[in-house]
Amino acid sequence: MRTITIDCSDVSAEAEFWERYLRETGAEGAAHFGRNLNAFWDALHGGPGWPGEYELRFANTSAMTRAGAGQFIEALRALASCSAHVKVTVT
Repeated sequence: MRTITIDCSDVSAEAEFWERYLRETGAEGAAHFGRNLNAFWDALHGGPGWPGEYELRFANTSAMTRAGAGQFIEALRALASCSAHVKVTVT
């Protein structure tokens, strides 16, 4: 399985995170992707924003934590741990 690594070292806001996700994955249905965690859950199960048959790695998310998005990153980790269709890693 191919891996897509999304470097978040210079991402400081959730909106930037979703833009980076869509750009790096070339996600299907990106125009209809809701750019939030609920939409990401749907995307991982084939909905708009589906990344394809890849393993996703969100790397260097500590920058977002320092910028005040710690709760978002923790929620992303929790969601990733429950994904059965796409392997998602958050570091």
